[in-house]
Amino acid sequence: MAGTVAIVVGAVLLLACLLLGWLAVRRVRLMRGGGVDLCLRRRFAVTDWHFGVGRYRGDEFAWYRLTSFRLGPTVAIDRTEVEIVDRREPLPEESFAIPYATAVLRCRDHGEDVELAMDRDVLTGFLAWLEATPPGRTGYRQAS
Repeated sequence: MAGTVAIVVGAVLLLACLLLGWLAVRRVRLMRGGGVDLCLRRRFAVTDWHFGVGRYRGDEFAWYRLTSFRLGPTVAIDRTEVEIVDRREPLPEESFAIPYATAVLRCRDHGEDVELAMDRDVLTGFLAWLEATPPGRTGYRQAS
């Protein structure tokens, strides 16, 4: 009986280590491929911020949630369809959830609102990417 319990506990610990290892390797690969750290939320409650890695892929900004085992992006924002609805500083009650953010952008893509919290350098890169739409294509729109 004790041997069976030890095997089960060992298997669970091994599985937990493998899953944590997968998350670590995934994050390193995303960051090496030109990723940036930022937080995202789709439901607008203070506690709904999620850490992740964003990557620019042509006309798409792909965001990968840090604690997800998903192979593809969790959220993809299309540069030709996105509009910036609002830009603000983080609220005091959000400081525990997004500690390093200096700006929060509310973006609308295909009618769905998301908020992105990022530091100053990431914000500069994100806005430059939005404005760098190739000639002949429609660029991002600033909401009125």
